[in-house]
Amino acid sequence: MTPFTKHECEIVTKADRLSEVAAILCRQSEFAVDLEMDSLHHYQEKVCLIQVSTRSESWLIDPLALKDLSPLSAPLGDPRIMIVMHGADYDIRSLHRDFGIEVQNLFDTMLASRFLGITEFGLAALLKARFGIELNKKYQKADWSKRPLSPEMSAYAAADTSDLLPLYDQLSAELIEKGRLSWLEEECRLLCLARVSEKEGPLFLSCKGAGKLKGRTLAILEELLQLRDHQASVLDRPPFKVLSAETLLESAEKRPRTLSDLTGIKGMTPGQIQRFGDKILAAVSAALVLPEDKLPHFPRVRREELTEGAKDRIKRLKSWREQHSSALGLEPGVVAPNWMLEAVADANPVSVSELDGIAGMREWQKGLYGQELLQELAAG
Repeated sequence: MTPFTKHECEIVTKADRLSEVAAILCRQSEFAVDLEMDSLHHYQEKVCLIQVSTRSESWLIDPLALKDLSPLSAPLGDPRIMIVMHGADYDIRSLHRDFGIEVQNLFDTMLASRFLGITEFGLAALLKARFGIELNKKYQKADWSKRPLSPEMSAYAAADTSDLLPLYDQLSAELIEKGRLSWLEEECRLLCLARVSEKEGPLFLSCKGAGKLKGRTLAILEELLQLRDHQASVLDRPPFKVLSAETLLESAEKRPRTLSDLTGIKGMTPGQIQRFGDKILAAVSAALVLPEDKLPHFPRVRREELTEGAKDRIKRLKSWREQHSSALGLEPGVVAPNWMLEAVADANPVSVSELDGIAGMREWQKGLYGQELLQELAAG
């Protein structure tokens, strides 16, 4: 099928019309879906737009105008209908987080591309290579919570799904030809189970660079991160737009005590000092008087030291992977990621049934090269 590039489409804002569109979707054998969110502009991320395309029509469904998105649960959750998405991981999580909607039958065109050995697997690159279509990236970082949507933003959003089905046609045919469709099906079944997990514990656990800090300095960082998170919530802005992590890390290490001390911290602007300066100093002071027994520690996952035999097996398995992935025309990490080779080397299985104990190893991987792995291990 040739792509259709008519990106003008209806914006669905009424409940009765959503029910009509959902009924149309329920009669399809496949349709394409994408989401737009506002994570770059607000404290609490939310889905702001759902783009849907069939073979001949596209709609922009507006969750900000519709209180109830449940009519979409039927077509999206119907195992007989193929839902085509590109880079579906976070969209699958967000559909469930915001609306309780689950996808049952998925074809992810990004994963399909990787299984075909395509190294430029972004949607824009694929559509240009396959159909000569140039995607406009102007609104990639736009605030999708703003209304009304301009005609240009609507066209941008619709373009993300209007040509996904012709892409699906090509990629699925190529996977079938190479005997790799079952690989994708297994990955997509697992991807449909992805969910947003609530972060627990201190905020420094999610702060890049915090692992190098200890004791009192880590306590200061945590106070500063808590301050930033509160201010971000009040201002309804993403935390990184209030104060950068790099600025907070340097603040924790330098332990400023006066407003003039803040001027020497990289990334700290006069506006930030004026707005948050006193609060930053108070956070630092609070951490400096914490009792020693209340100071936090960055948790260290103690990794069992690999035996010399396991290290040797990893080297052999990586050498095998290079040859195998080259023969398949795939990136090594697609065939067998490092963590999996390390787990196999550590377990040193002697039978295919023992490979079942390798957490995260796929059935397609066991079937494709399980015996080869065992032979490689046995040859050592």
